Amino acid sequence: MIVNISEAKANLSKLVNMAYHGEKIVIAKNNLPLVDLVVHKPEGKRKLGLLAGKVTVPDDFMDEDESINDMFYSAGQ
Repeated sequence: MIVNISEAKANLSKLVNMAYHGEKIVIAKNNLPLVDLVVHKPEGKRKLGLLAGKVTVPDDFMDEDESINDMFYSAGQ
């Protein structure tokens, strides 16, 4: 079913109900199809650890750098 935007505005509740029950609804502007009205499908849960084994963190990652410390702690002195 193709519906122009003005008709979709006037009948949104009806169109949502129709889409929910499996009807294919296309919203058009000047009879040019723009979007489909579809039932929301929840996304699955996020998968944790997608980069496991693909990223290496150097052993000295948390070590302090004296030049950076000087910029923060010696500024203005």
